[in-house]
Amino acid sequence: MRIEDNIGFSFRALTGARGRSWLMLLAMAIGVSSVMLLTALGEGARFYVNDKFSGLGTHLLIVLPGRSETTGGPPPLVGGTPRDLTLEDALSLKRTSTIRLSAPVALGSAPLSYGGLEREVTVVGSTAELEPIRNLETQRGQFLPAMDPRREAPVVVLGAKLKQILFGNEQALGQWVRLQDSRFQVIGVLSPAGESLGMDVGEMAIIPVASALRLFNTNTLFRIMVQASGKEAIPRAKRAIKEIIQTRHDGEDDITIITQDALLATFDGIFQALTYTVAGIGAISLVVAGILIMNVMLISVSRRTAEIGLLKAVGGANNTILRLFLTEAALLSLSGALAGVLLAYGIVWLAGSWYPDFPLIIPRWALVAALMVSLGVGLLFGVLPARKAARQDPVQALTG
Repeated sequence: MRIEDNIGFSFRALTGARGRSWLMLLAMAIGVSSVMLLTALGEGARFYVNDKFSGLGTHLLIVLPGRSETTGGPPPLVGGTPRDLTLEDALSLKRTSTIRLSAPVALGSAPLSYGGLEREVTVVGSTAELEPIRNLETQRGQFLPAMDPRREAPVVVLGAKLKQILFGNEQALGQWVRLQDSRFQVIGVLSPAGESLGMDVGEMAIIPVASALRLFNTNTLFRIMVQASGKEAIPRAKRAIKEIIQTRHDGEDDITIITQDALLATFDGIFQALTYTVAGIGAISLVVAGILIMNVMLISVSRRTAEIGLLKAVGGANNTILRLFLTEAALLSLSGALAGVLLAYGIVWLAGSWYPDFPLIIPRWALVAALMVSLGVGLLFGVLPARKAARQDPVQALTG
């Protein structure tokens, strides 16, 4: 039997039993769309996290006080308490050419009031270099002025939400607000930027680092944000930071340096594993669809004994009968897979319209894998019914 005759015969057999065919198509479509949608969720989460961390800046290193790594050997008998990071530590990092920008960060909370309104806000103390390091944008006015970080200045830059809460549609630039017991003049308003590392940029108040240290009555920095001179300079910048701080801290290695690339690589690995895991879970639905195809085709074989007997009586070989039923299984699997692909892309499009901030991305490998697996599952579970049909005795089939 020619290939086109084989396909035509199988197609007529499927259209002759529409209820059975639609049931198997639906099962395979749901299985394929499940695999693709679960994969899209995993990939979307990975891209979402990568985008958030990329928005922090480029070639970024974050210096934290204390060591988070564990090393072998007993704890030191003396000098075990790590030193705090200070403003002088941050300024000393500018000695090396591997570092382009360095911004000390002091962090705390304080009541911010204007007129009769008061709100507890996150106060960030830093320098003018924080703006390019963190990719911040000023919607109105200007960012912190470039000046000696040791010098105080009564100026503040407000987040977009904070400005709206305190001033509404009024002009904020040039107005004086009160932070705790000190007065600051508003010189800028940040562009809306959403959340970053758990902090809402829109509700921040940014002041000079020296003013923040006095406001919080401390000389300790929360962290130091560093931008390396290039991607290839990140390892050298990390070594230079460690050496400089270690020298200043009497030889103690008491800081933790987190690189942006390391964070991205870690999250990328986690979400790739998550994507493969959920894709495997979704593949179970394909196996269930394959079992359904096998059971329905076994029933179909028992109802088509006369047809099988007639084919054998006119000279149809066992291999011909086997190919006919396997072709039916392949047509069902591919048709169901294509329907599942269309369903998955339709749901992704709708989800993208409703939730544009969270990208749902179906990777190409998931599309190819879903089609190949669905075809393989259909053929695998179609073998048993096909073999049963091929082994039937023509005389018994015609008289059955």
